[in-house]
Amino acid sequence: MKNFYALTKKEISEKVEKSGKKWVKMNFRGRTQRSLDPKGRFMLSPEYRESLFLRMQKSENGLLLPQNPAAPADEENPLQTAQLLEKAEIKVVITTYDSCLVAYPWPDWLKLEEQFTKITNPSSNVRAFRRLFIGGAEEQTLDAQGRIRLSQEHREYARLDKEIAILGLTNRFEIWNPVLLKQSMEEINFNAVSDELSDSGINFAL
Repeated sequence: MKNFYALTKKEISEKVEKSGKKWVKMNFRGRTQRSLDPKGRFMLSPEYRESLFLRMQKSENGLLLPQNPAAPADEENPLQTAQLLEKAEIKVVITTYDSCLVAYPWPDWLKLEEQFTKITNPSSNVRAFRRLFIGGAEEQTLDAQGRIRLSQEHREYARLDKEIAILGLTNRFEIWNPVLLKQSMEEINFNAVSDELSDSGINFAL
């Protein structure tokens, strides 16, 4: 049985392609309820932790090897995600936007920051948004139990108390006060959303 860390990037990519949905679960989706402890921490779901881990391993040229090359991995399950998650340092960037908090995997955030640096002569509105979005960003690392800590400033911005709602949005997830989320959803004009999606090339019948 060949050790995963002895595989070439091409061999790893082939295994990823063949395994498909078995373990490649990089996108965030769905809605979950969580509770904050007195220190402002909450437990991220196993699915979200796995998505964060896998997104950190991916690069434009293929998969990056996990940080601990001494850890063996089975050929039939090359990443052995559950075991590697226990040892991996998983970073997220949490920022303020639209009355909630938005969490990005570390690599996705770096790409987003780079895009902002390319804006020349931004308008006053863009500068204000940048102060909110980039200036409000904080780096957080999941602890050994898979918990994320929200700072006092972030909890105050999003008006978070004990109960929170987590929404997966493919490459990121949002953290909401459940009451504010319900109010936000009730204000949506779904007919207008359908038209906007259609104009963007997404055919979705509501």
